[in-house]
Amino acid sequence: MPTKNQLIHHGREEKRLSNRHDIFAHIPGEGHNSQEHSIVLVRGGRVKDSPGVKSHCIRGVKDLLGIPDRRKGRSKYGAERPKSK
Repeated sequence: MPTKNQLIHHGREEKRLSNRHDIFAHIPGEGHNSQEHSIVLVRGGRVKDSPGVKSHCIRGVKDLLGIPDRRKGRSKYGAERPKSK
């Protein structure tokens, strides 16, 4: 029986780098617009509960949109600054 972390892939996506290497990268936040041939910027950093995932996609850069209506931790999720009242 596979373990729980192999059954569910939370925001994990296989990406091909410009040097033709394939990696698994984590997409932070809830939901994303990434598709098969989307161009994304990747940074290092592993994910504890996902084996083999050693990279993160950076939201709000290139084809990967930020999270709308995000108030806290906006820089980590590529969210725009909310308009003041």
